[in-house]
Amino acid sequence: MPARLPAVPQPATIAPALGARHDTTALLRGATASSYADTVREVADDVAARLSAVTQPFSGAAPSELRALVDAVDLDGPASGTRQALREAGDLYAQHAIWFHEPTYAAHLNCPVALPAVGAETMLAAINTSVDTYDQSTVATFMERRLIEWTAGRIGFAVDGPGTQGGADGVFTSGGTQSNFQALFLAREQARTAGVALESMRILATGVSHFSIAKSALLLGLPDGAVVAVGTDAEGRLSPDSLAQALVDVERAGDTVIAVVATAGTTDRGCIDPLGPVADLCDAVGVWLHLDAAYGCGLLVSPTRRHLLDGIERARSVTVDFHKAFFQPVSSSALVVRERADLAPVAWHADYLNPRANAEPNQVDKSLQTTRRFDALKLWVTLRALGADGIGAMVDAVCDLAAAVHHDLATDRDFRVVGTTDLSTVLFRYEPDGLDPEHANALVPQVRRVLFDSGRALVAKTVVDGRPCLKLTLLNPDATLADIRGVLELVRSAAHGLLAGEALTGIDEPPCRAVHPRLARAEGDAR
Repeated sequence: MPARLPAVPQPATIAPALGARHDTTALLRGATASSYADTVREVADDVAARLSAVTQPFSGAAPSELRALVDAVDLDGPASGTRQALREAGDLYAQHAIWFHEPTYAAHLNCPVALPAVGAETMLAAINTSVDTYDQSTVATFMERRLIEWTAGRIGFAVDGPGTQGGADGVFTSGGTQSNFQALFLAREQARTAGVALESMRILATGVSHFSIAKSALLLGLPDGAVVAVGTDAEGRLSPDSLAQALVDVERAGDTVIAVVATAGTTDRGCIDPLGPVADLCDAVGVWLHLDAAYGCGLLVSPTRRHLLDGIERARSVTVDFHKAFFQPVSSSALVVRERADLAPVAWHADYLNPRANAEPNQVDKSLQTTRRFDALKLWVTLRALGADGIGAMVDAVCDLAAAVHHDLATDRDFRVVGTTDLSTVLFRYEPDGLDPEHANALVPQVRRVLFDSGRALVAKTVVDGRPCLKLTLLNPDATLADIRGVLELVRSAAHGLLAGEALTGIDEPPCRAVHPRLARAEGDAR
């Protein structure tokens, strides 16, 4: 028999030492379910009380005050417990947040949110699903895909169902900027596959297209000047004649148009480009047409204005922002493509996540994100609760309100309306007879600042055709014409006050100085 190897002594097995005992009540689990319910209830009660008490969209606190409040919190200090921490957050954050549900908030593309969606937020936050792979999401994957199919159907794309080669597809994203970026990435990849060099790629878009178009070109490695400006008409809509000329000019320069970007709801004016004529030109030369409908997508469910999107079904890709026009909490956006195969360049496989051999329906295969919230749940619940027609009626309400405000301003001697809108935007200036345009220009940012600092009303400012303008973005279907008239009166009062202040500063000696005992007399005044 062969000699046996000598036994080698083995070290005794010692279990690793456990760290300090943690707080076993800190995490949401079965044992803390009742604490979870109490916590959510307390937060909901606090927010509800604040909602009931709010009388203006902002507290009016100065940036220096808010910074001081934030800096006063010791983030390395001792633990205060869940209840106290949430109370502190309410007094810090909720007390000084911008309340988009207030009818005097009319600044940006922020909407009040649907109650069913807020309920869904509670559910998805607690369960914390990540909709990247099927083994993390299960039914959520199918629910998101069903909503993409529903949206595609509303657009007018053919929907053949999951698992087929043809038909529309898409994915939820964090917002319109990401949706636009992904669409242009897909267009770039199609052009690269066809042998087009990066340095010769061009994107055609108007100067009023969303800034994310130019930013996407930069991030995609396209050269400076890759976004070629297409002319617009007097209302800021893309001019088909200008587009036709731009297509010819790019080709003559030896470059290649990889995408044309049209807009259904420009940020400043809320105007919709002529989708049919633009699609005709794109089809004629075989160019990818991307439609940024982040603002105007609500018309997909409008009972009276859906026709304004006629031609949307001819786009190759469409951006929709449910957190703008469908009254969803941020974030809830999607990119929808007409052909499922167009999403293929996004796919990236990793053995630990989504190996190629995996037959499960993984959403990460068509998303730029990996970990991703189940934001589709909010829209799902809202559709089931209110119905598409119910959402569409709210879209119509804000568009009708904007039309009524336009009519009001057109008959007001102090204000000048700037342009028109297809949606719910109102551009105007305080410019009564006798006030020169340059003076009116200077008042725009001053009026906006006075209103913001007071917290009583929030309006936006922008520049259109070189003219500064005040802007109302009306996305609150519960706001009334009387509410917006109140905002306009605040604008008028602020402008009057600013002009009166300018008049007083131009007087060497205020008229009351000689009679008011508390005002110091001017030096050398013998009276």
